[in-house]
Amino acid sequence: MKTLVGKIGFVVALALPAMASAQGKMSDVDYCKALGDKYKTYVSNMQSGRSPMPEPADVQVAIDNCKNGNTAAGIPVLEQRLKNAKIDLPPRG
Repeated sequence: MKTLVGKIGFVVALALPAMASAQGKMSDVDYCKALGDKYKTYVSNMQSGRSPMPEPADVQVAIDNCKNGNTAAGIPVLEQRLKNAKIDLPPRG
């Protein structure tokens, strides 16, 4: 009986980290939104100071792509813009 409980405990101990990492991974849609939010929060404010300026066209298209589920088009643009501004990318989980 002790060996069965020990084996079950061992299997559970191995499975927990895998289950936790699968649940903690951010979806592409959520990641894309986080990139857009971070861009608006940091880069837009750095460039415009206190007076709001319109987003560059490629950024606005990328944010719209994210909102419409086209994350493959939106993510690379936003990642590159954040990297160019030396802003850390949000964690994916």
